[in-house]
Amino acid sequence: MKPIKFEKIRDILDIKNIDKTFCIRGWVYRTRSSGSIVFSVIRDSTGILQVTIKKGNLPEDEFSSAQKTLIESSVEIEGILKEDKRAPGGYELKVTGYKVINYAEPFPIVKDQSPEFLLDQRHLWIRSQRLTAILKIRSTIVGAIHKFFRERGYYEFDAPILQPNQCEGGSTLFEVKYYDSKTFLSQSWQLYAEAAIFALEKVYNMGPTFRAERSKTSRHLSEFWMAEMEAAWIDLEGLTEIAKEEVRYILNSVSKENTSELEILGRDREKLKSIADKDFPTITYTKAIEILNKKENLNVEWGKDLRTIEENALMQHFDTPVIVTNYPLEIMAFYKPPDPKDPKTALCFDMIATEGYGEIIGGSQRSLDVQYMKKRLLDSGENVENYQWYFDLRKYGSVPHSGYGLGVERVVSWICGIDNIKDSIPFPRTMLRFKP
Repeated sequence: MKPIKFEKIRDILDIKNIDKTFCIRGWVYRTRSSGSIVFSVIRDSTGILQVTIKKGNLPEDEFSSAQKTLIESSVEIEGILKEDKRAPGGYELKVTGYKVINYAEPFPIVKDQSPEFLLDQRHLWIRSQRLTAILKIRSTIVGAIHKFFRERGYYEFDAPILQPNQCEGGSTLFEVKYYDSKTFLSQSWQLYAEAAIFALEKVYNMGPTFRAERSKTSRHLSEFWMAEMEAAWIDLEGLTEIAKEEVRYILNSVSKENTSELEILGRDREKLKSIADKDFPTITYTKAIEILNKKENLNVEWGKDLRTIEENALMQHFDTPVIVTNYPLEIMAFYKPPDPKDPKTALCFDMIATEGYGEIIGGSQRSLDVQYMKKRLLDSGENVENYQWYFDLRKYGSVPHSGYGLGVERVVSWICGIDNIKDSIPFPRTMLRFKP
C-alpha cells in the first residue's frame, strides 16, 4: 500500500493547485455544523485552512465523526482544493475523507478570559495564533543571532549555569543548594567569556539567565535568555557598531521570513525594514540628560540611572534605536572601567529601542585594573577571594576586550509589539509565577 503524503497547509496555499486532491493533518481550530454540512478550520504549524464536510461526499461514519469533533481534536483529512474568497486565505478543502486521531474534550479556553487564567493554561494557550506567531518570530530572531556571529568568525562558547560569583549585583542572585555547599544561578555568561577570548578571541552564546529581581512590571522576567558576545581587541566604539549591525540583521531577517506572522500581530513589515536601513545614533548619557531636561521639561539629576519614564521620553526624539554611552561610573558594575577622557563616566553603553520598549542591549569595555575592580567589589560587600580566578585573566597576557548582552525577550517584545514581556517566552517565570 502506498503511504499517504501529507502536505503542510502553507505549502498548499503557496501551490494553489485548484481541483487537486491534497491530504493534510492537524488540529481543529474552529468548527460549526448545520445538519448536512460541517464547516471547520484546520491548523497545523504553518497556517490555517477551511475545510467543508458535506454529507454524501464521504462515508456516513466519517461524516458522523466530523459532526462530533470538538476544537483541538487531531485529524487527518483528504479533500479537493477550491477557491473561496469567503474562506481564510481565500481557499478551502472540499473533504472526501476524514479521520479523527484523537477526540478532544471541551477546550477550557474560550473568549475573553483573564491574562492570569491564560498564564495558568499556558501549556494550551501557546496553540493560539498570536502566541504561535510570536514563537515563530522568536525562532527567527534566535537563528539570526547565531548566523550573524558565525558569519563573522565568532565561536559559540558555553559557560556554566551554576556559578559561584555575582556579575550584575548580589541582591538579584538565585541561591542553589549544591551538595553540601551553595552556589548561584547564572546572572550572565560574561566572566567565563572573558576567559574564553584569550583562546578563541571572538565568542558568543545563547543561554538562560536568572535575576531574582523583586519586580512585578510588564518588562521583567526572573528567567530569560541572553545572547551575549565577547571579543578581544575591541573598544567601546567598535562594540557599539557590532550591536547596531546585529539588530539591523535581526530586523531584516524577521522582515524577510515572517511576513504572515507580522500580519497576524498587526506589525508593519515595511516599518521594520525602514528602521533596519537607517543609521542608529550614538549619544552620551550626559547628552540624554540634556535632552530630557531641556526638551521634555524633566528634572533628571545627573548621576541617576535612566528609568522607564526617562527612556520613553528620550525616545520621543528618535525613530530608530539609539545607543547611549558613558553612564555614571558609580552606578555601573565593578568590571566597567572609567573613561580616561571623562573619569566620572564608564566605558559602557545601552541600546534603547523605539516605541517604549526600553533597553534591549547593554555592554561595555572590560576593566584591566585589578586593584580598581577589587575596590569596587569591596565597596559593594563582595568577597574578593571569590574572584581570584577572574583576576588571573589580567595577570597572564591581558588585552583590551569588550562585550555585550542582548535580551532576547526584550527584542522579541519590541519587534512583535507585545504589551507584556511574558508573551515573548513560551513559559514565563516571574516573581509570582513558576508554573506550569
